[in-house]
Amino acid sequence: MTDITATMIEEQAADWLERMDRGEWGETDQSALDEWLGENPAHMVALWRLDGAWTFADRLAALRTPRLHDTLLARGRRVLPLLTKSVAALVLIGIVGTAAMFLVPKPAEKTFATAVGGRKTLELRDGSRIEMNTGTVLRLANDGAQRKVWLDKGEAFFDIKHDAAHPFVVITAGHRITDLGTKFVVREGADSLEVTLVEGRARFESADATIKPQLAFLSPGDVVVATATSMDVTRKSPKDLSSDLGWRRGVLIFRHTTLADAVAEFNRYNTTRLVIGDEQTANLQINGTFKDDDAASFAGTARAVFGLRVEKHGDEIVLSQ
Repeated sequence: MTDITATMIEEQAADWLERMDRGEWGETDQSALDEWLGENPAHMVALWRLDGAWTFADRLAALRTPRLHDTLLARGRRVLPLLTKSVAALVLIGIVGTAAMFLVPKPAEKTFATAVGGRKTLELRDGSRIEMNTGTVLRLANDGAQRKVWLDKGEAFFDIKHDAAHPFVVITAGHRITDLGTKFVVREGADSLEVTLVEGRARFESADATIKPQLAFLSPGDVVVATATSMDVTRKSPKDLSSDLGWRRGVLIFRHTTLADAVAEFNRYNTTRLVIGDEQTANLQINGTFKDDDAASFAGTARAVFGLRVEKHGDEIVLSQ
């Protein structure tokens, strides 16, 4: 089986998982799935691997029977009698392998961090790249087998080399993101998590079953914003995506951005803090591209454009009317 075929099978499996999680499942869907499962034993293995990589361990820990696994088992019982003994064995090997993946000891982890205003690029052994933004902390599985990252704080851009047999997983704030040949950005804030898909496909899932929807399949331009109680998916234009990724070039790009939001963004990159002195100043909107490490220059531009008063007090620069 070629890599292209394996990738296609995984994408088809992801599509089936998405259809099943929509909650609108009929006899026509059932028949189509049974037919697809009967075409190739690798199809069922792909379903188990994708679903298992995301939720199997969490569901075992919760001591509850997974709905999707029950569904797959039921369908598997109808399909397996149609397969040869060797084919059935292959399917079972895939299932057992998925379960065993979560029974091995927790791998060693290596921690990477950037300071305020710092950036760092990690080159992984599989050819993937992780670009860490300012004030970011992440842990990387260091056993050479698993492709898994824990983002504990901050923001990172992931450029992942796809491997259908070994999905790349990012775990952060009680959520999981897996790649299907993907470039994406993960940003963890104080009260929310934002995942932006730049290229390819990805699967986003919350470990908290009370959050609805719990699962989302992302296409380029999709943005997931997840909080402790909700998850929403919106879209951004290519232009907006490019602006959001300006930090990779050391710049911040603002388009009709309030000064309050612009200042908050600058403060992520600088130890000299910008402070808004009044509500009227906070609501002013600014456009432009600025070096992310030059808060003083930004304050000077705001003074020139809006006629603001700029006062420096220690490590703070106060902007006001």
